[in-house]
Amino acid sequence: MKASYEKPTIESEFAVITYLDRLKYALQSGSATVNFQQNRLVDTARDRKYTNRHTMLTLFPDEDEVTVLKRELASLTVHDYIETVKDIRFPKRPDMRVFGKAYSTEDVYIKIRVELVGGMGSNYILVMSFHFAETEFVEADFPYRKRGE
Repeated sequence: MKASYEKPTIESEFAVITYLDRLKYALQSGSATVNFQQNRLVDTARDRKYTNRHTMLTLFPDEDEVTVLKRELASLTVHDYIETVKDIRFPKRPDMRVFGKAYSTEDVYIKIRVELVGGMGSNYILVMSFHFAETEFVEADFPYRKRGE
């Protein structure tokens, strides 16, 4: 369920591909700082299984979180895209992008925001969500996924 302060939209396939290309460039160039919200206020009322911390410890128990996130974000494709979300509480901030991926037998919900933070092309990537999905993804969740992908 979407928070009341989030307004979801579907970007064009070209816009999502461009966004992902820029994200991958920032990650590969080393100009990106990744901030992962390991503990979130919403997690206090959530089943532990669906928290960022539990998901990372389950899927990648012996790996550095930032290294994992850089690798996993770089592997996203347009087929993983679900939607773009505007946080109307902060209208001047960049939109958040939501993706979904399957890891083993579990779906993982991924929500990120990328911000240009200064000169020299430095970028700030906020990973708000990287947790097991509370409901199983269905094909209709992915506007640019073709059958069988």
